[in-house]
Amino acid sequence: MHLRSILGRRVIEVRRLCPQLGALRHRFVECGRDQLESGHCSGTMADVAKKIREHIGVEGGYHAIPKSREGLLKFQPDPSDLPERSMIDSQTTASILMESDALMRERFVYGGGLLRMGRMMEELDLLAVWISHRHVFLPKLPKGIPLPYTFVTLLVDHGHFLVEKFKADVDISLSGHVSWSGNSSMEITAYVRQNGMLLAKAIFMIAARDATNSGPAPVNPLTPANELEKSFYQEALERQKRRMGKLPHLEIKRKPSKEEEQIMYEVFTRTKGIEGPTPTDMTALPPDCRWMSNSYRRTLLHPFPEHRNEANTIFGGFIIRNAIEIAFMTASLFSNNYPVIQFISDVTFTHPIPVHSYMKLKAYVVYTQDNYVQLMTVVDAIDGNSFTQFQSNTVHLTYSCRQKVPEVLPKSYSEALWYLTGRRYFQRFLESIGRDMEGCETSPPENINGAGECI
Repeated sequence: MHLRSILGRRVIEVRRLCPQLGALRHRFVECGRDQLESGHCSGTMADVAKKIREHIGVEGGYHAIPKSREGLLKFQPDPSDLPERSMIDSQTTASILMESDALMRERFVYGGGLLRMGRMMEELDLLAVWISHRHVFLPKLPKGIPLPYTFVTLLVDHGHFLVEKFKADVDISLSGHVSWSGNSSMEITAYVRQNGMLLAKAIFMIAARDATNSGPAPVNPLTPANELEKSFYQEALERQKRRMGKLPHLEIKRKPSKEEEQIMYEVFTRTKGIEGPTPTDMTALPPDCRWMSNSYRRTLLHPFPEHRNEANTIFGGFIIRNAIEIAFMTASLFSNNYPVIQFISDVTFTHPIPVHSYMKLKAYVVYTQDNYVQLMTVVDAIDGNSFTQFQSNTVHLTYSCRQKVPEVLPKSYSEALWYLTGRRYFQRFLESIGRDMEGCETSPPENINGAGECI
């Protein structure tokens, strides 16, 4: 019996056994075909973190003066010395022991037993770095010499959270592989499963840097080894073309289209009237609507050395986790409900955050439609020495609620541009459902306050 038909029957059986999943009867396209498996297991995620440190020769724990890696620069290879690699070379799995480890469960759940997707993305980011380590192979590197590379997250292209029934007491399996490589960057496709059921998927872009993180480093070219790898590779090529065509950091500055200009005009007339504002009545908020200027939350965090990566800057996964969690709180307070994260996209890393910095996070509700809330989280850093401020990250997130949410409306031209940006990202979410999933139903989940939901 073919593996495809077996997996198809399993999906049908799961749906019959779990009618409460009528909220979101999606399944990844990857479930409907053979899965890329190498049989390699990297242990637990704690083992993965240890392997990364050992692979690049970085000491664990805190050191006032980190060990210099300048001596490794001479081992950086020439691109011509790097052999081709296939996806199976980097594929691996790692586990999070939720069933047997009560302390681990405590790290991954909210007070009501809700699974923390921010924490999950933090672990996936770490796994993506380890997969990058497994892809890069230097045949001329002398034995006993650490890998003269540093890997940093460039971008989270997107992440899907499609099944709302993560269980807090069932072990979690993370897996992934390199799906595309350039001169000094790689795309990583990562998956999350429980009981063999695919629950989440994320696409990362990882940059290879030299031993001191002062310049780019070459990576092995990726050559698909079979038809399955060719199909994954073709999908990755299409994503890369889209990324090059629409750079995420320029999206918010994109000039409105004719259709979007009409949308801005309609919002203007709804809030200011056809004749525009008058001295006595500048704005008028329609019923069941809220101003964007009042629909945000902010906080200030002080990262510590425990949150740093091997490059001695704040770990990207830590930033993503906190961006997701402030967005969840903002969406919850906006909707007066428990929102469920559905989609995250274009998590940009424009500037690394030094360990001695502070993080300022702001989450804005920028667009709403029916029971969906579209948010934008902006992460700024304040240097702890010079006290200068710079923008580090922007995160776009889509949440769904059980009931229809109030409509958010812009009050100024700059807010109108955010509104249009949020609308574009919401449309990308809807388009991705048709591209990445089958059997789409976008109704909100039932029993949304029950234990084991993902947020």
